[in-house]
Amino acid sequence: MTATKLRHVICLIALVFPAGLLLSAAGGFSADGAEAPEAAPEQSSLEQTFESPEPYVPGEVVVQRKGEEFSDTVQVPEGADPAAVAKQLQARPNITAASPNYIARASSTFDPNDQGVQPWKTAPAGGWADKQWNFLPCSTLCGLPGASGQKQSRGGINVLGAWKNLRKAGRPGANGVRIAVIDSGVAYRNYKTRFRKSPDLKRSHIGNGRDFVDNDKLPLDRYGHGTHITSTISEATNNGIGLTGIAYGAKILPVRVLNANGFGTTREITNGVRWAANHHAKVAVMSLNFPCGDTSKVLSDALSYAHSKGVILVASAGNQGSTTCPSLPATGPGVIAVGGSTAGGCLANYSFRSPEIALTAPGGGPGYPDCPYAAKDRPVFQLSMRFEDPRNFAIENRWEGTSMAAAHLAGAAAMVVASGVLTDGTGPRQVRDRLIATARMPDYASPTPDSGFGAGIIDAARATDPAVVTTP
Repeated sequence: MTATKLRHVICLIALVFPAGLLLSAAGGFSADGAEAPEAAPEQSSLEQTFESPEPYVPGEVVVQRKGEEFSDTVQVPEGADPAAVAKQLQARPNITAASPNYIARASSTFDPNDQGVQPWKTAPAGGWADKQWNFLPCSTLCGLPGASGQKQSRGGINVLGAWKNLRKAGRPGANGVRIAVIDSGVAYRNYKTRFRKSPDLKRSHIGNGRDFVDNDKLPLDRYGHGTHITSTISEATNNGIGLTGIAYGAKILPVRVLNANGFGTTREITNGVRWAANHHAKVAVMSLNFPCGDTSKVLSDALSYAHSKGVILVASAGNQGSTTCPSLPATGPGVIAVGGSTAGGCLANYSFRSPEIALTAPGGGPGYPDCPYAAKDRPVFQLSMRFEDPRNFAIENRWEGTSMAAAHLAGAAAMVVASGVLTDGTGPRQVRDRLIATARMPDYASPTPDSGFGAGIIDAARATDPAVVTTP
């Protein structure tokens, strides 16, 4: 921040608040093209605040000023109500939005030869299908055509069929589509002795990203969540190791907004959304949620901005237990809110029965007891970090939730973009409508607004099939 700009901000604050109200020290983004820092990234000082029972960072308000790309934080006096402070700030003519700095938490077919085991072990080719039920077709289990002996799953989204469609279209694996993973970072490279690259991510498929927790250009994962999301979307496929990714040809832009404990603030997430929009992301996935009822004009404005730039915004609707209703960013403007389904094609028991759910995708885990296939209880397997250790990787079986569902929908959205089936453009509305029109409602579920399925479980093969004609 320049001295002139700093004086301007301090003068603005002084006009609105009592003496002693200070601008936070957060900021200092490096310019594009700058070298990564030599020192290994350290834990942000903000990470120490997330044990607070408050729903926001105590003593902070996040503001978005006119003409500025990123938001910033303002400290408020002890005992002051951040919501009231934000309201006063937002009344200023050169501030477009302000809110408390809320805290979010992290929730013939092509048959690849990936083995389905740890990369350092040997196993028969194709073993991935024994674990990745979520990628299989439903076929005869759903009364649809299917080849004899073909592996299938009632809860699958038929990624195999979509792979075939995209190979025909000349864009295998959604080649070149840019997907921003706004999460806890990605284990995309080795760095000093602390960080190792995930063994089944292609470095050439990871673009330059940004870390908004530590304010640098090295968004390396300390938590594992972002790496799991990224692997579901774009893990290297048909390379004889590990598992497979939905849109394995996509370009991932890692945007770190969640710390080593899986928490992030309004400021970090807002800036991550704006950064993704300004760096040509076509899809942005946010597998994170604020508490039920939290509202933020700062974040909502950022989502509207990204939507206006043509970004397909996908977000987890939230999990019961960590929140009590679908919540931001899933409920924000232009965002596709995703619920979670199970290997049995059930609504997962952590997923909300809410009309705010637009679509459902595999999240794993147990289903509600009213589902006749509820016994099918499997996680979403994917290669990620073990025990939040950035140097230790394995095929993890502990992740389930609407976070995983959002990853599936983001990958499917990228495949729709690459497939060429949309003749009226690949904007957010067109892609959303295509996914909704081609979704599959489970046979036991009623297509009511509060079923929890939205339009149904996504079907990647139908969504990318040019022979499937849908009505706008």
